[in-house]
Amino acid sequence: MELYSVPQDYFASVHAEYQKRRDIVFEALNEVPRVICKKPTGAFYVIAKLPVVDAEEFVIWLLKKFDLDNETVMLAPAEGFYATPGLGKDEVKLAYILNENDLIKAMNILKVALEKYPKKR
Repeated sequence: MELYSVPQDYFASVHAEYQKRRDIVFEALNEVPRVICKKPTGAFYVIAKLPVVDAEEFVIWLLKKFDLDNETVMLAPAEGFYATPGLGKDEVKLAYILNENDLIKAMNILKVALEKYPKKR
């Protein structure tokens, strides 16, 4: 189907769905102590500064050593998204592409992981 023939209400519903997903992630991140992020206005992801020294080490720990009820989350270390060396070392990129229930669960897993991570600041 050609894009120009897609009904306008489709775009409105997709926009509303992604705003809801963004808000779930953004609000959950803002509830975690020492996590800093700005609310995105036109992206499908959030960049969040975490209370860790090295986000890549944290992500590896999440995948290799942490689970909550046999589940974990995968994040992208944000350092690779910066041109300036050293920027983003303590940041991660979180895409909000999952459905609402899975996002809520993922944000809870991340919150618990940050509480239990042994290499905090």
